[in-house]
Amino acid sequence: MDTADRANGTDAPADAVDAITGQWNRERPDLDTLPMAVFGRIYRLSRIMGDRMEKEYQRYGIGRGEFDVLATLRRSGAPYTLSPRQLSATLMLTTGGMTGRLDKLEKAGLLERTPDPGDRRGLRVTLTDKGLGVIDQAVGSGLALQREPVDGLGPQDAEQLAVLLRRLMAATDASGRGA
Repeated sequence: MDTADRANGTDAPADAVDAITGQWNRERPDLDTLPMAVFGRIYRLSRIMGDRMEKEYQRYGIGRGEFDVLATLRRSGAPYTLSPRQLSATLMLTTGGMTGRLDKLEKAGLLERTPDPGDRRGLRVTLTDKGLGVIDQAVGSGLALQREPVDGLGPQDAEQLAVLLRRLMAATDASGRGA
């Protein structure tokens, strides 16, 4: 283990976040940079894996935004149908943003929009057989891509990390309330 490894207290090599927090520790020793180390790594991991996932989904002719729509329909269970409003709420999109995604996916034959039999002003969005095939392949491929770095942690560490991140998410949500 080299000096940088001993300095960060792990068997993992020092990284760019260590360099940044080290500089802050030198310049402002009064600051606790642990939160910067945690969220800096979360941000960098998200960016790296997001880019990798985007590239993976392109193999199926979709981007992350389209993946999200198809995955939401797929997770809803058979008959894989939701209203545009339900999709917008789940994905936190404006109706305009949702319409653009639905137009693109419908043009590609991955979903169809039909009148809502229970509301003559409403629509229903349904996965087509082609859309079901694409999302099933894309989600499997994306999970395999995510599995690679997670497997490097080992099963116990990966499970512990998932639990810790869930707790961090809850604490982050709670600290943002009423702000």
